[in-house]
Amino acid sequence: MSVRELRADVALEVQALLGEGPVWDDRDSSLLFVDIEGERVHRFDPSTGAHTSFATGAVVGSVGLRADGGLVLAMLGGFALSGPSGEDLEPVAGFAADATRVRFNDGEVDPWGRFVAGTMDWGKTEPLGELYELSPDGSVTTLVTGVTISNGLAWTPDHRTLYYVDTPTLGVDVFDVDPVDGTLSGRRRHLDIEEAEHGRPDGIALDVEGCLWVAFYGGSRVCRFTPDGQLDTIVRLPASCVTSVAFAGEDLDTLFVTTARTDLEASARAGEPHAGDLFVVEPGTSGLSPARFG
Repeated sequence: MSVRELRADVALEVQALLGEGPVWDDRDSSLLFVDIEGERVHRFDPSTGAHTSFATGAVVGSVGLRADGGLVLAMLGGFALSGPSGEDLEPVAGFAADATRVRFNDGEVDPWGRFVAGTMDWGKTEPLGELYELSPDGSVTTLVTGVTISNGLAWTPDHRTLYYVDTPTLGVDVFDVDPVDGTLSGRRRHLDIEEAEHGRPDGIALDVEGCLWVAFYGGSRVCRFTPDGQLDTIVRLPASCVTSVAFAGEDLDTLFVTTARTDLEASARAGEPHAGDLFVVEPGTSGLSPARFG
C-alpha cells in the first residue's frame, strides 16, 4: 500500500507549553484546546482568526463540551465544571485523585454523555494512573487501573468499540463496549508502534471511514491507520512533540493538531520555532461529531 504524505500548516501561533485535547464546538464554530502546563483553556475561531483563553488556576488535562453550553474539565486532581468561557469554574465535589502522584491528562465525552478522562504518573514511568468516568450526577467510576500515561480515546459510531492509548506501552488498544450502557470488556492490542520510526502514540481521532488518526509525540507527525491497521497517510509537522488531533469545521473535514514545547531543550526550541503552536491540514475525509456531557 502506498502511503500518502501531507503537510500541516500553522493555524495559530499560540506557543503552548503543552497543547492538548482539541475539541470542535459546533454551536459557535470554534475549536477548544488546553495548555496543560500553561494552565489555560483556549478557544479559536478558524473563520475569523479570533482567539481567546482563560486561566484555570491549576494544571488542566482536558476539556469537554456540556449539553447546557458550558464546559467540563479534568483538572490537576479532579473534575470541574464551568461556563463556556471559564466563568463560575467549580470543582466537582466528592472525588479527588492523589495529585502528589498523578495528574489528569486526556479526556473525551463518551456517547452516553459522560466525561471519561485518565491520570498519569508525574514521572511518566510507573503505572499509577487510572481511567475514570464522570457521570452527569457527579458520581465517578474507575474504568481502568494500572495506567502510566492515559491518552487518546475514541468510540466507534456504533458505540461497540473504544480505542485507547496508554503512551508508554507503544500501542493502541481496543475495548469491546456494551452499546447500551458503555461497559468495557475484552481489552486487546490493536496497533503496535515502532517508537524509532514514528514516535510515541498520543491523542487520537476516528474518521467516517473508520480510520484512526494518531498523533505521535517525538515523531513530528500524525499517522492515519486503516481499520485493519495499515498505515496509509502521514501528516508531517515542523514540530516534534505532536500531542492530539480533532476534526473541525461545518463539515468536520478539517483536521487540527496540537503540539508542545515543554520537553524541548533551549537549543531544540530554537530549531522548532512553531513548537507549541496549533496546526491545520485538509485530510481528505471527515470526522465524527463530539458528544456533549449530560
